[in-house]
Amino acid sequence: MQYGCIAEHLGHSFSPEIHALLGEYPYDLKELAPEEVGLFLEKGDFLGINVTIPYKETVIPYLSELDEGARRIGAVNTIVKCGGRLCGYNTDFYGMHALLARIGVSLADRKVAVLGTGGTSRTARAVAESLGAREILSVSRNARAGVITYDALYREHADVEYIINTTPVGMYPHPDGAAVELSRFPRLLGVADAVYNPVRPRLILEAGRLGIPAEGGLFMLIAQAKRASEIFLDTVYPEGTEERIYDTLLRRKENLVLVGMPGSGKTTVGRLLAKALGRELVDTDELIVRADGRTIPEIFAQDGEDFFRALETRVIREQVAQRNGLVVATGGGAILRQENVDALRRNGRIYFLDRSLDELIPTADRPLASSAEDIRRRYAERYGRYCETADVRIAISGDAEWVSETIGKDFFKT
Repeated sequence: MQYGCIAEHLGHSFSPEIHALLGEYPYDLKELAPEEVGLFLEKGDFLGINVTIPYKETVIPYLSELDEGARRIGAVNTIVKCGGRLCGYNTDFYGMHALLARIGVSLADRKVAVLGTGGTSRTARAVAESLGAREILSVSRNARAGVITYDALYREHADVEYIINTTPVGMYPHPDGAAVELSRFPRLLGVADAVYNPVRPRLILEAGRLGIPAEGGLFMLIAQAKRASEIFLDTVYPEGTEERIYDTLLRRKENLVLVGMPGSGKTTVGRLLAKALGRELVDTDELIVRADGRTIPEIFAQDGEDFFRALETRVIREQVAQRNGLVVATGGGAILRQENVDALRRNGRIYFLDRSLDELIPTADRPLASSAEDIRRRYAERYGRYCETADVRIAISGDAEWVSETIGKDFFKT
């Protein structure tokens, strides 16, 4: 290959899309087993490559030269051919620095916990040192020289002010994990998470609920890729390149999620949006029917609402939340469970279709909204929850085409 990325597993990588937005050069992914890394580097059949988990330290003995940052940190994520030799760089430092700047945090004279002990953790420590952190803790599951356990972190360092997660906990395809419980750190001022897929890892969602400034790793990934591309091509990109690519990639990866009362028009609006945006429409009620083999009224009649809600949660978690670039129409009660909201928000932007009560028409195929009284009861129960969980509320004052156009404009605004 000419340019690309090597790692043990790369099924989740966004790098080809990022490099395609940076320039017109081929960028391929290559998964290597540990015993294959040395042979690949010795063969040197490439112009420039990125290196990610778990090989940022493995590659170093095969390189003829390291730049100052890679040597100081002891981790390499970018390799280029230099006159027939292999030269290593660490552009993660640039990316991590950019991520922290984006959050707007100041680590000067602050206590920082870096979660993980791999190559990215070394970078995080180096960035924290460069920004004047007063104390930097390295945290892992097992204690050793210079490294404390998570139990020790909770027990002895509840006064931590910033947390930087460099572990893969919370990364696709296992997005339900979080490396720490943020509520146990009452002085916490900010959180950075190197996990970029999903775009809002669980740790970042928890920080948001606590009102703590936080950001996932997508911006870091883009910033380090931009710097790596500059090294590949011996060029300098204009100011604002990271922001431009971030906005573009975020909108590509985010699902557009519609929530609201039964009869508010979610499926109709969803069809229009999917057609206009060239996206797939996913209707969670349709997925439930397909998975169970019965209609929704039959499920309610035979097994009850609790069974239905459990099935709905499983469908959202397994068939919706881990995908990207969808239009998603949800059932009216999907937002009742916080775990559903969290799953939808990991890769999604949630829009509440707020249709007035007098325009909501009961229908027999909706077990909890089959009469005017049912509609009024559901509206009273759920309205506050819709407002609380949505990113954007759309007060419906026009037809479905107007609603679709309004949401589309908001979704792609910069």
